[in-house]
Amino acid sequence: MRGMVFPGVFQPRSDTWLLAAAASSAAVPVGERILELCAGPGFAGLTVALAARASLTTVDVSRRAVWNVRLNARLNGVRARALHGDLFAAVPGERFDMILANPPYVPGTAPPARGAARAWEAGGDGRALLDRICAAAPARLLPGGCLLIVHSEVCGEQRTLDAFTQGGLEADVVMRERGPLGPLLRARRGELEARGLLSPGQKHEDVVVLRGRAPVGTGKPLAPRPPVLADG
Repeated sequence: MRGMVFPGVFQPRSDTWLLAAAASSAAVPVGERILELCAGPGFAGLTVALAARASLTTVDVSRRAVWNVRLNARLNGVRARALHGDLFAAVPGERFDMILANPPYVPGTAPPARGAARAWEAGGDGRALLDRICAAAPARLLPGGCLLIVHSEVCGEQRTLDAFTQGGLEADVVMRERGPLGPLLRARRGELEARGLLSPGQKHEDVVVLRGRAPVGTGKPLAPRPPVLADG
């Protein structure tokens, strides 16, 4: 896949490619509807859409990220809608076969209203956006559709799985990757250890892709499909 990252847009890291690999392994049928939340430059969604010739919609709070996705879609010949907005508010009434999300998940301060830190600051427990996505996504899946979210174990792997189950989804872990703590977690190690989010002396973390699958043959009728254009 071809692509570039604009200055000020979140630079994809290993978790982005882990999410893309998990989504690609799901064998998405041609023409399915994919939504990527917290998309940044859109690499995870574009990877899947390119392979499956799927219909892609991306959402991000950064206008620069929206323009970045539009360029990357053109570079790869993918027909994509890149929207500016706050999670599902950008796609009112729409439902999807697959929803991907690599939300901010670093425990620390409340998500700022603007600036680059919106890409990683996720509240005291790292779940400011995670919990919102888990709560709203089940109603936005088509029958048999799946939700894939990537985040660190530090944010509570079981909490996400429990949220999927409470939303009526079949929950499991589809990918796991062990690696050194990232620079932000290392910088906050003392605080996170004191709060029980890291074990004393912990130097590594698991990054996991968690899946919630909707039951087949249930759900409300789909809203009319909007046109899908690379230039938004």
